[in-house]
Amino acid sequence: MSQKILVIGSGFAGMWSALGAARVLEEQGRAVGYGAIDITLISPEPVLHMRPRLHEKSPSAMTTPLLPLLEAAGVRYVRGHVTQIHTDDKNVDATDENGLVFNLTYDKLVLTTGSKLFRPPLPGVGEHTFSIDQVDEACELDVHLARLADRPESIGRNTVVVVGGGFTGIEIACELPQRLSGILGDDADVNVVVVEQASDIGPDLGPGPRPVIIQALADLGIKCRLGASVVSVDADGLYTSTGERIESQTVIWTGGMRASSLTEQVSTERDRLGRLHVSRDLRVSGASDVFAAGDVALAVLDDHGNHAMMSCQHAMNMGRYAGHNVAADLLGLPTLPYEQPFYVTCLDLGSWGAVYTEGWDREIKLVGDEAKALKHKINSEWIYPPRPSRTDALASADPARKVVA
Repeated sequence: MSQKILVIGSGFAGMWSALGAARVLEEQGRAVGYGAIDITLISPEPVLHMRPRLHEKSPSAMTTPLLPLLEAAGVRYVRGHVTQIHTDDKNVDATDENGLVFNLTYDKLVLTTGSKLFRPPLPGVGEHTFSIDQVDEACELDVHLARLADRPESIGRNTVVVVGGGFTGIEIACELPQRLSGILGDDADVNVVVVEQASDIGPDLGPGPRPVIIQALADLGIKCRLGASVVSVDADGLYTSTGERIESQTVIWTGGMRASSLTEQVSTERDRLGRLHVSRDLRVSGASDVFAAGDVALAVLDDHGNHAMMSCQHAMNMGRYAGHNVAADLLGLPTLPYEQPFYVTCLDLGSWGAVYTEGWDREIKLVGDEAKALKHKINSEWIYPPRPSRTDALASADPARKVVA
């Protein structure tokens, strides 16, 4: 009877977990496939969504197929949506695209189901806000923006409000002036407003890059409402906690992420964002046969107690380590402590350029066009999967490979 490794999720962490596991089995001379060791990846569709690029135009193109790559690596793909994880019995329930229920068993599991945008239960937020969290949501916004030109000119038509002044909010806000001018015309009085409840823009980014961000926003004509939160949204605008009414037919919600709800079925030890507590080798606390990677894992990544962010940068390497460790654990080999001490930030600032920083204190290294060129390289090359060659795929899955983007 074959032993089974099951990876749930085909995002950055899931793809690299599957390849990382296949790499260990190859190194150990263990056959992969039926009757040997089976690596199965299950997800709703066999594609990688390029989530870091969803602030860009044409988001419908921001996916890349995974089947050729998985097949080259000897990973079996199953299309389905996991609904229940039974850690005691080592199996999962899932539904296929037709709604039929099926079950998969495992010996070792890697959970990599990512995160989703959190919308608070405020009046109108669910009905009247857009987002760029998932490809379909970004496409909905893209269509909406394109159709604004068909509406009568008004302050509300020409105003876009971005709720949340963090990484995602800043990137989409900086993208919008040029994008809206292309849709409404250069003579349109385009108005982009960022509403951020903290007293500073980019509160999680710290003071390092803030002067550059403030300069870029000012040069792009983007206004900020700091120290204010949204209390309600309707079809024609919103009210803030300061009592201000902002007329807008386009409100984009970017504030707050939550880990996949499947984490609740694996362990009660989770942080406020729903992430699972894991050991240094990414094993879930209280579930010895389950590993977690990406946005579902609260993982320490260096000896200073820094934790991985909900980001592609950390999901990629975390996936490599989780894949290595789940296969090593199955074979009775030592696991590796996850580490990724080199941390960078590359923030897209639209037509203004970008800002690139290094370290947890976010020391500025590049700004403007130079940083923009690096951002383009990251988003168009570095985060994409390797070509569907077994040799390339497994070599790229080495956890010792340094990845900063």
